[in-house]
Amino acid sequence: MEDRPAVIAPTEPAPPSVLRIAPRARTPRASTVWAMWRMTRASLWFALIVSSYLFQKAFARVLGERLAAARWERVHARNARRLYRACVGMRGVYIKMGQVLSIMGTFLPPVYARELEALQDKVPARPFKDIDKAIAASLGARPHVLFASFDETPVAAASLGQVHRATTHDGEEVAVKVLYPNVEAIMRLDLRVIGWALAVYRRFVPIAQLERLHAQLTEMLEQETDLSHEARCLTRMGACFADDPNVLVPEPRPALSSNRVLTMTFMEGVKVSDRDALARLGLEPQAVARKLVEAFYKNLLIDGFFHADPHPGNFFAQRGPHGEVRIVMLDLGSATPVHAPLVDGMMTILGGFMAKDDAMVMAGVETMGFVAEGGDRELLERTVKQYFQKLLNLDISDFGNIGIDQASELADPGLRRRELRKLMRSVSFPEGWFYLERAAVILFGLSGQLAPRLNLAQVGFPFVARYLATRGPRRTSR
Repeated sequence: MEDRPAVIAPTEPAPPSVLRIAPRARTPRASTVWAMWRMTRASLWFALIVSSYLFQKAFARVLGERLAAARWERVHARNARRLYRACVGMRGVYIKMGQVLSIMGTFLPPVYARELEALQDKVPARPFKDIDKAIAASLGARPHVLFASFDETPVAAASLGQVHRATTHDGEEVAVKVLYPNVEAIMRLDLRVIGWALAVYRRFVPIAQLERLHAQLTEMLEQETDLSHEARCLTRMGACFADDPNVLVPEPRPALSSNRVLTMTFMEGVKVSDRDALARLGLEPQAVARKLVEAFYKNLLIDGFFHADPHPGNFFAQRGPHGEVRIVMLDLGSATPVHAPLVDGMMTILGGFMAKDDAMVMAGVETMGFVAEGGDRELLERTVKQYFQKLLNLDISDFGNIGIDQASELADPGLRRRELRKLMRSVSFPEGWFYLERAAVILFGLSGQLAPRLNLAQVGFPFVARYLATRGPRRTSR
């Protein structure tokens, strides 16, 4: 990367009139009432969407599928808009849920992807007065004192905060990320609501160690509401790609940062999923997708540290000096180290899959930590064999042509209800799986949108080979 001048902290003292804001305290009773209200709102939105589909199915039974078929697109569109409004209205965790759903176009009606895409980087912004107060409270002075210039219109707004463009007193252009006031309190309440929902859900779907999933979500969101953690992640990720001029990471400016404000170098670029913008730069979506996937494989298998929230709004594309694709990584608050047994297990599964060795595949599943203590190992092994047999028979040369029926068939374990409940009790959520699964689903979903025919296995092979060459002895000694 090119050298950039260091930020010189402004010498002008903060005026005595600087506003400081204390978080508004809530009594336990008030917090419970607020949490109940948010849970009620979320439940009402969900019930509205579900009832719409139930009505459509009833309509189809009465009048026939042919007459009902014309209404499906309208029903999907109406419910996609409802889901978008629900995510925006609830903000917090619900926006993050919408971001994940927005890139799962293979498994959802396409209108959902179109409607929810705005959640990636077009979340309604908060008034500048809130940002002004938040910066003053965290850094001790208002933004127009700390910076030579500060654009009051944000360049991006998200679920937890928003980003403004500014210029330091030594002339460097920077991006300033600011957490929203009281965002931690809102997140805690949302997590409590999700905890209640999981407790209810577990009565019907008895997945072992469901609490771990909630704990990992909590950990991720706590990290994302500590911008000093994100600053450290930026530095670490920048070091991972220090030798690759085509992967860029903003550099933090500690003198103008805190745990609630992050100032970093400003980086230009276009959204990687914006095909028109890519075309104007002369960049092929296939090349952009390949570079994104290569960066993910390198992070996962070589660096042991990866971006756990790789939705399209968190990547920019640039055109290099020789026409090559350059990727800018943004919003690294959820970046996390790789839990080694997960990758070791995946490599064992891959070897078993290629060799058609069911025992090897099951050994990989155990290494990853999916087998719950006291679970029915025989049932789990039988289900794994059936699943991988389906994969062997599945043509995935073009991810864009996988239909909803095909995806549903792949996901169906083909078990009776009693066996299914026993299977769910036999499965555990391994440590670190939440981050890895989420990242893989989002990134490979994005790749499928950009370049459906991109061979992910072929792109990953050099990194798999390098991983096995460097980690093989350690894995063998386990």
